[in-house]
Amino acid sequence: MRRQNTPELLSPAGDWPHLQLAVAFGADAVYLASDTFGMRFSAGSFGGGRLREAVDYCRQRNVDVHLVCNTLPRNDELQQLPAFFEEAIQAGVTALIVADLGVFSLAQRYAPGIPLHVSTQAGVVNYESARMWHELGASRVILARELPLTEIAELKARCPAGLEVEMFAHGAMCVSFSGRCVLSNYMTGRDANRGQCAQPCRYRYTLMEEKRPGEYFPVFENDQGTFIFNSRDLCTIDYIPALMEAGVDSLKLEGRAKTAYYTAVVTNAYRHAIDAAAAGEPLSPVWRAELDKISHRPYGPGFLFGRRQDSEYSADSRYIRDWQVCAQVVSCTPEGLATLSLNNKFSAGDPVELLAPGMEPMAFDAPLMTDEDGVILREPRHPQMRFRMQLPCPVPPLSLLRKYTGA
Repeated sequence: MRRQNTPELLSPAGDWPHLQLAVAFGADAVYLASDTFGMRFSAGSFGGGRLREAVDYCRQRNVDVHLVCNTLPRNDELQQLPAFFEEAIQAGVTALIVADLGVFSLAQRYAPGIPLHVSTQAGVVNYESARMWHELGASRVILARELPLTEIAELKARCPAGLEVEMFAHGAMCVSFSGRCVLSNYMTGRDANRGQCAQPCRYRYTLMEEKRPGEYFPVFENDQGTFIFNSRDLCTIDYIPALMEAGVDSLKLEGRAKTAYYTAVVTNAYRHAIDAAAAGEPLSPVWRAELDKISHRPYGPGFLFGRRQDSEYSADSRYIRDWQVCAQVVSCTPEGLATLSLNNKFSAGDPVELLAPGMEPMAFDAPLMTDEDGVILREPRHPQMRFRMQLPCPVPPLSLLRKYTGA
C-alpha cells in the first residue's frame, strides 16, 4: 500500500520466497502471475489456489497485489480469460496489468471493479495515449522504458488527475522497443511476447562469409568481441528525487525471473532511497553499493536523460555475481541467537554480512555454530539444514546472511 507523499515501491514476486522477501524488505506492492498469461514463462507463479493465499498474506501486511495478464493472447486462448478473471476476483487482487486492448475489454466485462493498469508493452510514450487509456477505463499506465525524464514529467502534467503513472526504475532492459521483439521467435522458436524469450540479444556474434561456411570472423567492438544488442541494466536509485518531482506514482523493479535474494536487496535499497528522498535527506552510499551485491550487468540510467550510447549498451553480456546467500534466518532470540536455514556452504571464521529489513548491512566473522542438537559445527553442510548461530544483534525472520565470492 502506497505510503503518504511517496511513490509506490512495486517489487517482483516470482514465487513464495520472492513474495515474502519483497514484503519483508519494504515493498508497498508486488506484481505476480497466475499459471497463465504472464510474461515470464520461466518464473514461478501463484496458480492452483495459491493466488488467494498470496493476496491474503499481502493484505495482512498492507501490501497490494498486481496480477499480470500481459501476454498477447491468440484466438484459441481468449476463452480461458473469463475463468482467469474470475480467479482474480475471488482472490481479491488489487489490480490487473494488461497489454492487449481486447484483453482490456474482456477484463472490464468479466472483472468489473478491479483497477486496470496498462502494461509497458502497450508502448505508452505520450500524454494523448495515456489520456485515451484513461477514457477507456484505465487507472494507471506503465510507461514505455524509452521515455526520457523530461517527457515523463510532461506526460504526467498533462494527464487527468485520476490517472496514475508507473515506470520501471531498476532491472534488465530490452534491446527492442518496450519488449516487443520477434528475434527470439525467429532464432529459437521461443516467443518473447508470450514470456519465453531466449535473450538472443545477449549472444556473442561473429561474421560468417557466404562462401566460407564454418569460418567465423570476429567483429571487434572491444577486446572481448561485440555485443551490439546487449543493453545495460537500468539503475535509477541516484535519481529518485527527480522521479518524484516528475510526479511518478509507482516505481517498478524488474526481476520476477531473478532470485529471491535479488528481490530482497533491490527492494531494500530502493525503499531507503524513496524514504530518504521523501524526508529531503541525501541517500547513504551504502544503498547504492548494495546494488553491486546482486547478480547484474553493468548499470546505466537507460533513456532517462535521452539517448546516450555509453549508457545503453554493454560490451559484455555476462552477469556480475560476486555475492551469494549463505543462509536465511528462521527465528531469532532478543539476544541475537538465531536459527538459520542453509543456502550455500560457509565456515566459521568466514567474513559474512547480515542483511535485515530496516538496517544497514552488518559485516562480521562467522562464529562457531551448533546443529539443532547442540553439537558444535564449523561448517553446516546440507542444503536447508537448520543450525544455530550467534548474530551481532537480533533480527527478524527472513533476514539473510551472505558471503563475498568474487576475486
